[in-house]
Amino acid sequence: MLSRFPRVRLGHLSTPLEPMPRLSAALGGPEIWVKRDDCTGLSTGGNKTRKLEFLMAEAQAQGADMVMTQGATQSNHARQTAAAAARLGMACHLLLEDRTGSTDPNYTGNGNVLLDHLHGATTETRPGGLDMNAEMESVANTFRERGRTVYTIPGGGSNATGALGYVNCAFELLGQINDLGLVFDHLVHATGSAGTQAGLITGLAACNAQLPLLGIGVRAPRPVQEDNVFKLACATAEKLGCPDVVARADVVANTDYVGEGYGIPTEGGLEAIRLFAELEGLLLDPVYSAKGAAGMIDLIRRGTFRKGQRIVFLHTGGAAALFGYDKALRA
Repeated sequence: MLSRFPRVRLGHLSTPLEPMPRLSAALGGPEIWVKRDDCTGLSTGGNKTRKLEFLMAEAQAQGADMVMTQGATQSNHARQTAAAAARLGMACHLLLEDRTGSTDPNYTGNGNVLLDHLHGATTETRPGGLDMNAEMESVANTFRERGRTVYTIPGGGSNATGALGYVNCAFELLGQINDLGLVFDHLVHATGSAGTQAGLITGLAACNAQLPLLGIGVRAPRPVQEDNVFKLACATAEKLGCPDVVARADVVANTDYVGEGYGIPTEGGLEAIRLFAELEGLLLDPVYSAKGAAGMIDLIRRGTFRKGQRIVFLHTGGAAALFGYDKALRA
């Protein structure tokens, strides 16, 4: 049914589904696998590439010659949008929001920011706390007045069009699990702007997969996060033509691992980065995937996920952001 929607192929799909035996042994709990969406291929990869396959196709269908989006300073989504625009020959303008207050030159100019500019995107910065989608539409209108045809993408690529990318990921993951002949007890990932979790929930529900999904929140309080995910999942299901497939009970987020705030590293997240790097040779990012992994690790230690179970961690990518957090990592 996804073939009814415009799509441009940007990612290296399907991404691998791999066991993590050394991490599993070190934690002494369930058998842990990883879905490698850090391997989607577009400008070091990451989960936003799946969303951009549908978003950029929609932009092309509308005749856009410029795309705009917004995100935090070290936004993985902004970097992948800039890369997608470069690949498709479109201009890209980014609004970057200061959500951490950091003035470290590596944070403000290295990592994803460096790659934004390498891909040819232009950028503007904004202080934290503004309505960034409204700011983006205001700037987009100035470009439109100059004759550009601008397609705006919400933060994280998280609307019903973008979420189709993670409906597709749910189908892909279930196919891989079926081919392996295994049963998984839980799927875990970091959840922020809601599009990844909403798409996965919709795809899993549409297949009656009976695979529980837990989003580990990186920003909003639990009631806000779950409400955002549920609303977007319902809109995605409506877009797909199966409006009643998602139940409120399908949406579960744990926001105990946010720490001091979005983009601010936590002790658990830094430990997760070290464990994944030293035991499995995998790189997490401090903003999303490390906090998601930190939540999973803590829930294993607390016995929520137990020995004898099998769980899969969806790796959303973002390793380029590590170079903006070198001081925290060295400390």
